[in-house]
Amino acid sequence: MQRVMGVDYGDVRTGIALSDANRFLASGIGTIKEGGMRATAKKVAALAKEHDAGIIVIGLPKNMDGSEGASAQKIRAFAELLGGLTEAKIDFLDERVSTMAAHQILNMTDTRGQKRKNVVDTLSAEIILQNYLDKNSV
Repeated sequence: MQRVMGVDYGDVRTGIALSDANRFLASGIGTIKEGGMRATAKKVAALAKEHDAGIIVIGLPKNMDGSEGASAQKIRAFAELLGGLTEAKIDFLDERVSTMAAHQILNMTDTRGQKRKNVVDTLSAEIILQNYLDKNSV
């Protein structure tokens, strides 16, 4: 069974997480700081191939009423670009509260400053992926 990759796309940093082989547990694997949508998409596609990811789940930021705004449109544009660079299936997960949850976890662990900045995107990707795995478990 191929792994699932989680992506929390951002203009500056993009968090990446990867499932275990059984698609049960998500683990953060790092942050991409490539800069630019095309460079980030190329790096995500390369990581997906390297880690044998058959599905790439991208966090889709929706408004609290469920509608999609400018941020969601940017994510969809990124996904379209990524889809042309990989054979993996692209899927989305509503990420309305993933970044907030990541900040709450970092508050509980008293992670501050530069260290917090370095891990928040990876943790957000991990939360997105774990929610996807839990939702789609057999």
